[in-house]
Amino acid sequence: MVRQRGEEAKLYNRLAALRAERNLSRADLAAATGINPQSVGFIERGDYGPSLELALKIAQVFDLPVEAIFSLTPLPPLSAQVYGRKEPA
Repeated sequence: MVRQRGEEAKLYNRLAALRAERNLSRADLAAATGINPQSVGFIERGDYGPSLELALKIAQVFDLPVEAIFSLTPLPPLSAQVYGRKEPA
């Protein structure tokens, strides 16, 4: 997919779910990656897309590939991916 200059794709993520699963606060994740806790919130809400460097640092914190955390298409719920459960209608 080729985007025109100035056109940005929405970046989806599962940071909030991963933080909850690992019992990490925004402040914990921010400290581990060297950013402000407010920036974690902006990224989680999709208001800000992290740089490649930051995305890789976040992936390293969770010990996951970056594509397990960030995507250009909506991510299915982890329960659907891991357990094959369907989303409620």
